[in-house]
Amino acid sequence: MDMKKPFLNKACLILPMLAVSATAFAQDAGAGGGAQTFFYDKFFGTFMLALAAVVILAAIGTLYRLLNAMIKVKQIEIYQEKGLEAYLEEAKKPGESLWSRLYKRWTNVVPIEKEQDVLFDHEYDGIRELDNSLPPWWVAMFYITIAFAAVYMSYYHFFGMGAGSKEQYEQEMDQAEKAVAEFRSLQADQINEDNVTALTDEADLSVGQAIFQVNCVACHGANGEGGVGPNMTDQYWINGGGIKNVFKTITYGVPEKGMISWKTQLRSSEIQKVASYILTLQGTNPPNPKEPQGELYQGETDQPAPDSTAVDSGGGVGMN
Repeated sequence: MDMKKPFLNKACLILPMLAVSATAFAQDAGAGGGAQTFFYDKFFGTFMLALAAVVILAAIGTLYRLLNAMIKVKQIEIYQEKGLEAYLEEAKKPGESLWSRLYKRWTNVVPIEKEQDVLFDHEYDGIRELDNSLPPWWVAMFYITIAFAAVYMSYYHFFGMGAGSKEQYEQEMDQAEKAVAEFRSLQADQINEDNVTALTDEADLSVGQAIFQVNCVACHGANGEGGVGPNMTDQYWINGGGIKNVFKTITYGVPEKGMISWKTQLRSSEIQKVASYILTLQGTNPPNPKEPQGELYQGETDQPAPDSTAVDSGGGVGMN
């Protein structure tokens, strides 16, 4: 019986795993930066890995020699028991190949009539356990996962050939932004607060007036005179006047002042039309107007839009 081969097989399996663990530890420690970076740089990590490999190989060699000596002692005992001829006859028998031994081990199924030979002595609630070998498919999958882990760690972490989770996230975000930009380029409604312009066509203003009457009169009054929200007919604005500021306020809202965002309920072209209509209310002087709120706005070319956090003088809510 060759007792050295199982030992060597296990040693060959353990050594790469120890090497992978040592390298991973060195890289993790090096990632900490600071004063430790010098001690865990690439050269030092390789040196320590090589040193650890030499120590492990020396230990394996020592254990191998010790095992070899024990086997020789056992062979002498067999020789003394069986005699020289029987010992020589057994030594002439050819050894089994590695594949043959693995196949027998993976297909080592005990017949039902011989289950008593592999039955454990302990018992739990009348249930006894068999000392059967693991299923071959399970053993094969176990070794496959070990091999996959070694390849995966080497590819992504040791050699840096594959993109990490951060790089993959950035790539996916870039792809998503390109997809969104491509989708938007195919849409007809491409108006935003940067390119919006005031409309003057009567048909567009009529649509804007209809939208205003349905959605805005509850807070700003039927004629824009104000109510819960500010007066839309004077030149004072809480969040800036002009088409760009009004469009932006309607689109995103001012939640802290009670103005909701309308971008999920109205298309950007509809927001442009209602914003353009609101600008036509300037100077109309409706009955019962609310007192001015915010700051005087004199036009986009003369004065920049005031900060959206400007304190309104009347305490009202809304977009004016």
